Amino acid sequence: MQIPPETLDQMARRMADRELLLSPRATRDAGYLRRSGHKPEEPAIRPPFSRDADRIIHSKAYSRYIDKTQVFYLVENDHITHRVLHVQLASKIARTVGRALGLNEDLIEAIALGHDIGHAPYGHLGEEILDSLCRDHGVGGFMHNVQSVRFLEGVEDCDLTLQVLDGILCHNGEVHTRSLRVEGEADWDSFAEKLRRIEGRGDALPFTSEGCVVRCADSISYLGRDLQDALEVEIIDDRDLEEFPENCMELFGITGRGKKAFREINRRVLDVLIRDIIASSYDSDCIALSDEASASVAAFKDFNIHHIYKNGKLRKNEEKIRVMFRYLFDQILEDIEGEHEDSPVYVELINAPWVSRRYIDAAAPAELARDFIAGMTDRYFEQIFRQYILPERVHSRYQGW
Repeated sequence: MQIPPETLDQMARRMADRELLLSPRATRDAGYLRRSGHKPEEPAIRPPFSRDADRIIHSKAYSRYIDKTQVFYLVENDHITHRVLHVQLASKIARTVGRALGLNEDLIEAIALGHDIGHAPYGHLGEEILDSLCRDHGVGGFMHNVQSVRFLEGVEDCDLTLQVLDGILCHNGEVHTRSLRVEGEADWDSFAEKLRRIEGRGDALPFTSEGCVVRCADSISYLGRDLQDALEVEIIDDRDLEEFPENCMELFGITGRGKKAFREINRRVLDVLIRDIIASSYDSDCIALSDEASASVAAFKDFNIHHIYKNGKLRKNEEKIRVMFRYLFDQILEDIEGEHEDSPVYVELINAPWVSRRYIDAAAPAELARDFIAGMTDRYFEQIFRQYILPERVHSRYQGW
């Protein structure tokens, strides 16, 4: 059923009225930019950044979030965080902050949902290993934020807006910065310059306030959650909690050092830091934390790095995983160069109908191997490794007596 023109006009006026309530720092829907230069979109029902969020959700890469590790790989526990949950948490936190600051929530949602799509299997360990392999094969390093853009703009050609791609590229949850100010211009040349800088191991900030909010929300979304998960799977214990920073204990109102005292650490972290970001950023020219909160976040991150991410219990299978990555990369590269069209990389990537032909035609063999591995879920990675390493069974009509 068609919506009557007068109804569309009324809806458009309501949307225009809502935009008048936004902060001067907010990104307006009318300013969207797509590479395709398609005709202007009807914003009354699906504004451009809302449309981008839909395109990301319906991408093949987004579907694979479901079995991608956040921190704890090879752990059988359905209550710990995977990527699919992390991006939803980051989106919720960022939209809460954005709403209070009068920013564009559709743009925030799209950036947040797409920001980690480029993560390799086995989380940051997988990223570290794939980075080394890419350097060995002459295709630069591997960074998941660059890979996120590559999947959404190159492999699947989702034709996302510059504003969304810039926010995804410039998120960096591993780097702590107290104050974030918009950087760069709203044009594709500026985006290309940022991409080169990040590929060269530099950093760049988004050109939208919404992108800055997502970058900040990404950091605080995993602090308490990772600690809570580490306690859940017993990666850390009461002895580790004895070293939890004093300034964090005070800021988040934690009284006691045992597991019971930390049971609601994630809720406390989010409540305190969301309020702090809003108070520090309201009517300001930046997205920021207070000095006290910033120091606590830095200390919290340092605690998590030493007690969780570098914990020997978590990384006990590291060498086995490295061997798996190296073996798979070599085998996939051999299949590509030998044009083995019955191989997984041909079936699932090179000849897949949803993959951009322009991307396939331009990509070198090592780049295809990189992208195929980066797109794998943890489970699929193990499945393909077994498929390569184990002898193939012959299925006979007769199974024996």
